[in-house]
Amino acid sequence: MHAIETWDLTRAFGDRVAVERLTFTAPRGAVFGFLGPNGAGKTTTVRMLAALIAPTSGNAVVAGYRLGEEDQAIRRNVGLLTESPGLYERLSARQNLIFFARLYDLDAARAEVQTERYLRMLGLWDRRDDPVGSFSKGMRQKLAIARALLHEPAIIFLDEPTAGLDPEAARTVREFIKELRAEGRTIFLTTHNLPEADELCDTIAVFRTRLLRIGAPDTLRAELFGSGTRIRVAGDATMFLDVVRALPFVRAAAASGDALTLSLDNPDEQNPILVQALIGAGAAIRYVEPREHSLEDVYLHLVREAEPIGQSHA
Repeated sequence: MHAIETWDLTRAFGDRVAVERLTFTAPRGAVFGFLGPNGAGKTTTVRMLAALIAPTSGNAVVAGYRLGEEDQAIRRNVGLLTESPGLYERLSARQNLIFFARLYDLDAARAEVQTERYLRMLGLWDRRDDPVGSFSKGMRQKLAIARALLHEPAIIFLDEPTAGLDPEAARTVREFIKELRAEGRTIFLTTHNLPEADELCDTIAVFRTRLLRIGAPDTLRAELFGSGTRIRVAGDATMFLDVVRALPFVRAAAASGDALTLSLDNPDEQNPILVQALIGAGAAIRYVEPREHSLEDVYLHLVREAEPIGQSHA
C-alpha cells in the first residue's frame, strides 16, 4: 500500500483552479519532493491531503484512509509543518509541546516523554524552559518540527522546513529528515531549495497547478537530458571533434575551450572507447567526468515548458 494515492484531485476557488486533476502515488518510508513556483498550488495540495480543506472533486487515500470519509483518522495519522508555524511565544518550548501533545490526545505521561524525546533530538533540551519569544528563527522551526512529530505520525508534511535558516540549523533539519526516513516515516516535502531536494528526495514531483513530471531525480535528468561525458584535453578541444563524431555511439558532440561535451547512451561502456580513440588521435587527456545536469536544470526546463506564452516568472 502506498502512503498517499490521489486520483484526479482538484480544488477550485471560484473560477480559479488551484489544483487540477492531480494523480500520483507516494511510496511509504520515502521522501517525496513536491516542487513548484509560488502560487502553483502546493500549499493547497498539502491542505487537502492533511484533511484541512475538502477537494472540489477527485479522491485520495492518505495513510490508508479515504479523504472525505475518514478525515479525522487522516488528521490523527499525519503531522504538518506549515510555512509560518504558530507557537505561543510567552510559553516555554516545553510548555508549547506539552500543550500540543494534549491536543493530540496524548496522556500527561506520554506527553512528557515525547516532549523530552524531540527536544533532545533537535538540540533544544537545554532551552526547554526558555520562552519561545526568545528563540531564533532556526530554533522556532525546529520546535515546530518537534510539534508535528509528537503523536508519531506515519506521514509528515514539511512546507519549506529550512527556509530562512542559517547553514548549521538547515543541516540539522536535513539530517533529522534523513533519520525520520530511516525510521520508516513518509515525508512529503515542499521546498524551493533544489540542491536540498536533490539530496533528500527519493521521488520528485514537479507541479504547477497540474502535475508536470514525476520520478527519481536521476531518472528525470536522464529522461530530459540523456547521459553524457565531458572530456578535458590539453589544448584546443575542437581539434578532436571529428574524431569523436565519427564514433557511431556518439549522439551529439560539442567543444568549448579544452572541453569536449558528448551525449551518449551508455557512458560506462563507451567512455573507454572514446578515450582510446582520442589518444590514438594524439589527444593528451587531462580528465574525464560525467556530464551532469542539476535538479535546477530539470525543474526550470519543466516549469518554463509549461509556462503560458507571454507570461514569465522571476
